[in-house]
Amino acid sequence: TNITKYVEETLKLRVNRDKSGTFRPRDSVFLGYTFSKADCTRIVVAQKSVKRLWTKLHKIFNTARGTSLGWTIKTITPILRGWRNYYRLDDRKKYWEEMDKRIRHHLRKLIWIAWKKPKTRERNLVKLGIDPERAWKSSGNGRGAWWNSGQSHMNQAIKNDRFVRLGLYSLRFMEIR
Repeated sequence: TNITKYVEETLKLRVNRDKSGTFRPRDSVFLGYTFSKADCTRIVVAQKSVKRLWTKLHKIFNTARGTSLGWTIKTITPILRGWRNYYRLDDRKKYWEEMDKRIRHHLRKLIWIAWKKPKTRERNLVKLGIDPERAWKSSGNGRGAWWNSGQSHMNQAIKNDRFVRLGLYSLRFMEIR
């Protein structure tokens, strides 16, 4: 308050009371970063920034229905690469692994949706190495695309290296420059 008075009256500067104040480091956000709640010396990505990324990715995932998986990956890879390079100070391996996992989950969901009919799903699962009986049970289980894309039959059929071959950028591995 005394500092604010000094800045406003003596220095004749305007103080934005919404942005100015005293608070704990973990409650502050600066250029998309904040401090870890567990360890205040560790810089991490602010939750608001993550939310903004997911909003952008969800738009792409929703418009990607009916397009190729390659197109979707080609569209999201520059976004992921730029985002990860900007937030390279955040070195939490587990966090980035979870983000990668969630992105692959969305991509598997798009594949499940693209297969449309249970017969097509069964045929494709068998073609990708799933036991015929298991493929039959999985394809007609009546669950939604999101549920199925997270299950072992989809993880086993569509492995992570398929996404790597298509050029999906991994948030976990930082490029060294």
